[in-house]
Amino acid sequence: MMMTSTIRIQRREEISDMCRKLFLSQQLVALCQQATPRQEEFLHDVLSMEVESRERSKRSRLLNRARFPMPKSMEGYDYSHVRLPPSITRVELEGCEFIGRKTNLVCYGPVGTGKTHMAIALGMKACEMGLAARFYTVTELVLKLAEARKNGVLERLVSDIRRLDLLILDEWGYVPVDKEGSQLLFRIISDSYESKSLILTTNLEFSKWGGIFTDQQMAAAMIDRLIHHGHLLVFEGQSYRMEHALMRKTASERSKGGDEHGR
Repeated sequence: MMMTSTIRIQRREEISDMCRKLFLSQQLVALCQQATPRQEEFLHDVLSMEVESRERSKRSRLLNRARFPMPKSMEGYDYSHVRLPPSITRVELEGCEFIGRKTNLVCYGPVGTGKTHMAIALGMKACEMGLAARFYTVTELVLKLAEARKNGVLERLVSDIRRLDLLILDEWGYVPVDKEGSQLLFRIISDSYESKSLILTTNLEFSKWGGIFTDQQMAAAMIDRLIHHGHLLVFEGQSYRMEHALMRKTASERSKGGDEHGR
């Protein structure tokens, strides 16, 4: 009897919690006082199914809105070429704990070493956790900001970005940005400071940012905001894409050599 009573109390607490999630009246919990254990269990199961359905729909919406160019995962990710700073562990990184702390990740290293893969994978994990993320290449974002300003809807776009939990900016510094673009980008960086997390991927060392963004002082201000609450992840080694292309080429050459010997 004691066990049954404990189970019903726990079940009613769960029903109460689900009512809050579904924005339903707590009157449903009160009705449990008059319900049989089977009726109460049925109500619990129905609410549980609805909560799960809504959470699945929310995750799907978040993933669609994030605009990831392709799906990626951290499962089996090769860390052998990545140097993590002492300020963040692999567990904290993959658990997206940095987003809750509103800290940034700057992924620095040569092209093709897995920076974008990690950025997308962490962004997708954030969406699975119910957090709002968005992926842009820097060139794409600058063009969108400039177009929004031209069409008089800049504040709407800025407000949309402001509501994100995570903003991913890929290919930072790959293409020079004009003065107007630099100013618009600086506004996004400043607006994000201590209000959300950023993930940047770049192959450009900090000392060269001024040449890309046309203004040394603005570049210095960007760096200051990014690293004040941030972690620098250094990616090393040969391009993953290049390495595997070379592996395929070598395998192909060996195959041809084997055929010739076979003849």
